[in-house]
Amino acid sequence: MNRQMKYRSLFMFLVFVAVGALVISCAPKAAKPVGEMDTPEHHFYTGVKLLDQGKYAAAQMEFDRSIQLAPKFSKAYAGNGLVKAYQGDSKGAFEVMKQAWKYAKQDDETVFVHVCKIRLYTMGKPDKDWLNDALSELEAAIKIDPKSAAAYYFAGLAQKSALNFEKAGQMFKQVIDINKDYVAVADVEWNLTQKIQRAMPGTVAGKKIAIVERITRADAAALFMEELKIDVLYKKRTPKTFDTAFKDPEKAKTASSAAPATAADIAGHPLKVDIEGILAIGVRGLEAYPDGTFRPNEFVDRATYAMMIEDILIKVTGDNALATKFIGSVSPFPDLRADLPYFNAVMVVTSRGIMQAKDLTTGEFAPLNPVPGVDALLIIRKIKEELKFF
Repeated sequence: MNRQMKYRSLFMFLVFVAVGALVISCAPKAAKPVGEMDTPEHHFYTGVKLLDQGKYAAAQMEFDRSIQLAPKFSKAYAGNGLVKAYQGDSKGAFEVMKQAWKYAKQDDETVFVHVCKIRLYTMGKPDKDWLNDALSELEAAIKIDPKSAAAYYFAGLAQKSALNFEKAGQMFKQVIDINKDYVAVADVEWNLTQKIQRAMPGTVAGKKIAIVERITRADAAALFMEELKIDVLYKKRTPKTFDTAFKDPEKAKTASSAAPATAADIAGHPLKVDIEGILAIGVRGLEAYPDGTFRPNEFVDRATYAMMIEDILIKVTGDNALATKFIGSVSPFPDLRADLPYFNAVMVVTSRGIMQAKDLTTGEFAPLNPVPGVDALLIIRKIKEELKFF
């Protein structure tokens, strides 16, 4: 009996040894470095830089090399998760992040995974509770490291993406107060949120456009229709005209049933109603092109936006003299000739303080520069103040 027990114990021991050997043999082996800079940390930080530059394939190569050198390097797995997210593979990103979480042993690794998950929820928006999930990751991160600037910064971007500009500003301000990482970019974002709050967009469309770096023709149409309420403005401010001349009843009936103003390339556009509203009203610079297209995704430059604003002011005030008021004047802007077709419009809007020089130190107007969404909204707010309409 004792001999059987000894054999059994010996057998179990050999089994455990065999299983252990099998596990060790199956575990990924770390590659040998080929140089002093061939380290997991170096490749990881290089991968992060490439990721921020939008070079996703190169970033993945760096993260993969980091994992080859250290098969359980949590941060490298998290980096690969971000690569997948930026490439549109949200599901794959979360799967990779599970590996990052599994290997996270140190506090800085755990915080990094939480921060990456904030970014994944913001980019992927997997469900309606994505913001709450992102904020839960923030709470988990700052519980470990109350001064995690990265956690606050990316939570601020999450709030901004959710159009919660006041809360986003608070997050960015927290990053600035911590004064460690992300200070410069947080300062830019904080100033942006302050400008958006001053512009006070009143519609969802306005809030969405506020965060774009350059507005399109479709965006401009939406802002004029929804934020400025240009159709109501024109109805209240422009004088009524009555045509009392005789008209053939049949022709009048045909004219009244004519198709609404539209364009050939806006059928499936989400802002189709706003675009058609602008086409029906008529705003200089937002007309349909001769080929019947509107080109909704074409970007608007500052000169064209100035012409749109000038046209609105002329129609609302009834002051047609504005259209030629500054012709023959000397240009105060070093980059704007007085013989350019948009010179008068630029002078009209700048003389009234509705728009201003792009660079106050050089005095340049930068007519061909794009119009950021927040600037477009601030200009509309100034028009409202100018007309005392709202």
